[in-house]
Amino acid sequence: MTNERRSRIEAVLQRRQSNLTVVLENVFDPHNVSAVMRSCDAVGVQEIYVLNTKIPPHKKWGFRSSSSAYKWLTVHQFTDAAACFAELRSRYTRILTTHLSSDAVSLYDTDLTVATALVFGNEHGGVSEEFRALADGNFIIPQVGMIQSLNISVACAVSLYEAFRQKTAAGHYNQSGLHSQLQESLAQQWGLHDENTD
Repeated sequence: MTNERRSRIEAVLQRRQSNLTVVLENVFDPHNVSAVMRSCDAVGVQEIYVLNTKIPPHKKWGFRSSSSAYKWLTVHQFTDAAACFAELRSRYTRILTTHLSSDAVSLYDTDLTVATALVFGNEHGGVSEEFRALADGNFIIPQVGMIQSLNISVACAVSLYEAFRQKTAAGHYNQSGLHSQLQESLAQQWGLHDENTD
């Protein structure tokens, strides 16, 4: 491994965040899943949850849209909503869904500096009623156009970059959000990749 590669890995690990995650519930298109992974990597989100209760588990991700981002993330796959929710509840202070409803709060009025799981739903039906009932709140991305929705990967990217903005202002990226054991484990795992891998 070159010194440049080693320095890059160390710099990325120093900015990884453990108190922000994304949950994808029954997102059908693997390219959408992969695009979300790319956004997660870009803002330092290390872990992502993929829940498939109505569709088969994905056999592979859309490699073009991910640019191999999945290799740098910890992906938790679930086929049981209750088990997924229990895992999230044990690790995050708040679980927020995105759904167009009268009780939804603007993304820009949502504090994303606390430990938060952001849940995004299926391309057609959105987040399920089951998950919305269990969640702590619901947010929307303000829009002024005729179409009141964004592509799942775009909505996730907008949300993650608002979290990035808030967390940067709060100083969260000044030090690694990962505990030392996990940071070391990831460093070893990433060091096994060929140095030409992007």
